[in-house]
Amino acid sequence: MPHKIGFVVVSSSGHEDGFSARELMIHAPTVSGWRSPRFCQFPQEIVLQMVERCRIRKLQLLAHQYLISSKVEFYISDSLPEYFAPYQAERFRRLGYVSLCDNEKTGCKARELKSVYVDAVGQFLKLILHQNHVNKYNVYNQVALVAINIIGDPADFSDENNIASREKLIDHYMGHNSEDPALEGTCTGKSDYISPLDDLAFDMYQDPEVAQIIRRLDERKWEAVREERYDRAKKLKQAIADLQKVGERLGRYEVEKRCAVEKEDYDLAKEKKQQMELFRSRVYEQLQLHSLVDGELMRRPLAVPLQPLVRSGSPRHPQPARSPPQGERGTENRPAEPLLQDQPPDASPQHRPADQSPPAPHPRLRTRLEALPYDERPLPAVHKPPGGAAAEPEKSEAEVSEAPSGGAAGEPEPLTEKALREASAAVDVLGETLVAGAYSRTWSHREAALLTLHKRLMETPVGTPKEDLRSLLRAAVFLIRRAIRDIVTPVFQASLKLLKMAITQYVPKHKLGKLETTHCVERTVPVLLARTGDSSARVRVAAANFIQEMALFKEVKSLQMIPSYLVQPLKANAPTHLATSRMELLARLLRDLGTAGSGFTVDDVMKFAVGALEHRVYGVRETAVRVVLDMYEQHRAPVLDYLPPDDCAARRNLLYKTLFEGFARIEGRPTDAEARAQKKAATDEAEKRKKEEIEALQGQLAALREMQAEAAGGKEKGSEAAEAEKPDAQGREAAPSKAPEVPDDHCLDNLCIFCGERSEAFTDEGLDLHYWRHCLMLTRCDHCRQVVEVASLTEHLLTECDQKDGFAQCHRCSEAVAKDALPSHVKTKGCSPAKPEKLANRCPLCHENFAPGEEAWKAHLMGPAGCAMNLRRTHVLRRAPAPTPAVKYVDN
Repeated sequence: MPHKIGFVVVSSSGHEDGFSARELMIHAPTVSGWRSPRFCQFPQEIVLQMVERCRIRKLQLLAHQYLISSKVEFYISDSLPEYFAPYQAERFRRLGYVSLCDNEKTGCKARELKSVYVDAVGQFLKLILHQNHVNKYNVYNQVALVAINIIGDPADFSDENNIASREKLIDHYMGHNSEDPALEGTCTGKSDYISPLDDLAFDMYQDPEVAQIIRRLDERKWEAVREERYDRAKKLKQAIADLQKVGERLGRYEVEKRCAVEKEDYDLAKEKKQQMELFRSRVYEQLQLHSLVDGELMRRPLAVPLQPLVRSGSPRHPQPARSPPQGERGTENRPAEPLLQDQPPDASPQHRPADQSPPAPHPRLRTRLEALPYDERPLPAVHKPPGGAAAEPEKSEAEVSEAPSGGAAGEPEPLTEKALREASAAVDVLGETLVAGAYSRTWSHREAALLTLHKRLMETPVGTPKEDLRSLLRAAVFLIRRAIRDIVTPVFQASLKLLKMAITQYVPKHKLGKLETTHCVERTVPVLLARTGDSSARVRVAAANFIQEMALFKEVKSLQMIPSYLVQPLKANAPTHLATSRMELLARLLRDLGTAGSGFTVDDVMKFAVGALEHRVYGVRETAVRVVLDMYEQHRAPVLDYLPPDDCAARRNLLYKTLFEGFARIEGRPTDAEARAQKKAATDEAEKRKKEEIEALQGQLAALREMQAEAAGGKEKGSEAAEAEKPDAQGREAAPSKAPEVPDDHCLDNLCIFCGERSEAFTDEGLDLHYWRHCLMLTRCDHCRQVVEVASLTEHLLTECDQKDGFAQCHRCSEAVAKDALPSHVKTKGCSPAKPEKLANRCPLCHENFAPGEEAWKAHLMGPAGCAMNLRRTHVLRRAPAPTPAVKYVDN
């Protein structure tokens, strides 16, 4: 498969001191390259010898940024002529030529990388460089090449006939003349894979030592793939990707160090050197920690890469035998020595490549019949004109790769007929030159046109007629609207700067009034809103921030226009970024402006927010919830009109449940979850108290039974003891709780623990009947038919009853009231206020307060003057009076 081919320089027409053609054999970020003599004769010639006879697939040239040849021709041969002469080319076969751009469009600040796909066999390659392009920096009419790269395969002599036959067959079908196959007939259209590590851009950006490590790791990656160790291959792949970033960073440091040396700033050079060593050591430690490379690879001396870079054992790169001719090796090959030490540092701009990532590998080649297939990728550089250094600003990939296709050097191309019709009004006011710059295909011209217009607006005198001022502003807004849509970030940012100046300075300065401000807003805000959905996060943020800033301008805020754009309903198919940015921008402006005299109304905002609650994007729904909560905090009741009622059906929707819980927090109420937790805690506490009371009563009954048993045993021992133990009836009635004085074995079992009544009928079944119908301390719940104590009826209705969800507690009387009757109950204030529990008990039957304590409950519910609403008490009073429980005891 195609790979990088090593070569040596056989000869050249000449070179400037310090810029030998042998520099072309070195690929590194700080390489000087070859430069022709000053005021040389053209054409200039360079002859290269590859390490073996090869089939060349791809040639790459990295041109100088301003010492540029107009045309470069390629020739190939299997051997040198018998009497070598610069212009004797009988034994060289012409491949064709490529034209180089004059680089005026970039201001001679970018180097052009030409990649040419060929299919030619030979061992010697000759380059002929023609007359230079004229520019203000090339004062000596020189040409230069920074680097050359050859990619191909080893070719056996036995394959020549097959190759020639295939070329002839292709020429026959393509209709080409066999006299000049050159570049138009040799490209078979086959897309053979070429590794990115063999691309010239890789070596020109990478630190040489790191580049060698990356290649070694690539060899091991393919070995792991061949052995099906895919985890190892994945790990090596990630290490290669990380090391490429490391190599680029070290390359930048090396360039900065060389520049510091050129300026004799040795402190900075030392700092950069230490910075490189520290960074390199840390990276190498990480590689050794993960067992990715051997220690010997880290600090081995790097030699000039004369041999082809092959990957031994790689399934894509078989290892051929390579050995240059013996005679040439003795005369031209240099001994291995560290890079960057052969020539003194050069002060020209080619030592300073810009900080950019290397371009991607060339895409699949398309067969063209009319022209040579190639790609143009300008590499960034910095030009240092005489007398001072001018640094090129950092550009994005899209900005650097944008190449103009027309127009004169340094000037924007003329307006097309369509553009003239579209911008006729602006041309009449601003002139064709400025508008042509705004319409140019080169982003730098578009940016320059906006900056020129900015300066023109700023310098417009105050005494200018109003009509001219308005015409100038409207023409500017026309170009601003177009520039806002521009995909190049500097142009977009320049349009925002110009728009801000027009609204905040130009209109107030010339007192043009609200009508012109309204025109600016109406023409630009819709386009800005569209850019908030841009695929670039930087553009989205810049557009949203500018809209927010514009809405707060005092000139725009009084118009109340921007809110009306934001509350327009979202379309169901609106892009995700656009919908998310709209919601975020609405939420931010609501916090900044509020709804009082800002253009935002409750109706518009709530309609927009409720629609956004149903949007397919989670981020939009989440922001809509925040907006609704912010609105509720300010307006409360009007917001609820746009939402479904707070019931079980609505709470099944998680968004509405979140909203209603947020409303509760804003009002200071517990949420449903918190209320359920509180009720559960109260129920558990009540159950715990009741259980403790029952256990205490059971313990008392057990003690009474034990004492009764002891008393019965003492009676059997003698009649005297029995006689002595007989108490009179009044004594027994006065102290019924003293077990030793109670003679009846069954009296303690026939006792109601609630009302204290004793009866022989109080068996297990009799007690159940007593509890169910007659006990004055108990009552039946009308809703669940459960028998409960009157004292705990309110708590039962709120926490235990089957219908507890239908009751709520009145904050005035503390009683359980049906929820549907609670509003009227509270409104009428017909209930008497309850007192604290320590001061009084509250009867749920007669709704009266009485003395605190347990005994007070018995007096209230069982006494003659007690609760009139206790139906069991009135039923007992209607019955015939019965003997008191004390006189039911009969002594035996």
